[in-house]
Amino acid sequence: MRSRFSAFAVLDADYLLATWHPSTRPGTLDLDPEQRWTRLDILGTSGGGLLDTTGTVEFRAHYVLDGHRESLHENSRFVREDGNWLYLDAIATPRQGLPRV
Repeated sequence: MRSRFSAFAVLDADYLLATWHPSTRPGTLDLDPEQRWTRLDILGTSGGGLLDTTGTVEFRAHYVLDGHRESLHENSRFVREDGNWLYLDAIATPRQGLPRV
């Protein structure tokens, strides 16, 4: 999760796509250079242990866009394939915002 947040922060779309599960991965990803990601708070996790093949991470990612501080609250699902954790999708959370891409 932290590496994906860092990829959003440095606009590394290739890394984001490479760590996205093929069943839900978009064909392209255009990140908004005006959206500046500033902080990641991990709020909770489930699964994701050494022997697990699935896990979730609830987080709040803070960003600044058009001079306004905002945040994205998400509970992300991940799956492990061939030893690599891949982002699958998001479980809806109250007042969930979406990153501007």
